[in-house]
Amino acid sequence: MTTKSDFTEEEWTRVRRAPFVAGMAISLADPGGPIELAKETTASLKTATNPPSREQLLAEVALDIQSMTQQRQNPLTDFKPTDASQAGQQILDELRAVAEIVSSKATAEEAAAFKQWLLATSQAAADAAKEGGFLGFGATQVSEGEKSMLDKVRTAIGA
Repeated sequence: MTTKSDFTEEEWTRVRRAPFVAGMAISLADPGGPIELAKETTASLKTATNPPSREQLLAEVALDIQSMTQQRQNPLTDFKPTDASQAGQQILDELRAVAEIVSSKATAEEAAAFKQWLLATSQAAADAAKEGGFLGFGATQVSEGEKSMLDKVRTAIGA
């Protein structure tokens, strides 16, 4: 059973923000307007605070995220891609690094559950808002850019 105490403070910060980074990957893959961004962010937050399984690690991360949001703290404060043209790659690199941190400290089952949680967060963001079209007509649920980024996230985290 892996807990917060198994990680350094820096590692825990990265693990805790990973679900939001996974959601951010989708938002950057096919940027829409402020309404789409709000829907994707809300979906990421909902998935980040309700992990799909009950492993101790996931529960502790989710509780930490809930505590931060209740205190109006942004879990992404410490993560800002440095180059807009490379933001997608920096996000994928961060997700890959976090997956490696979790895999090195957690049980195989917890690591797999964590990776599936990150993927679920990305998928929830992708499903949150329709893309394209006019006033909702002709829009697609998940754009080609988002589908491509979902594949890249899956590959980066080894899910």
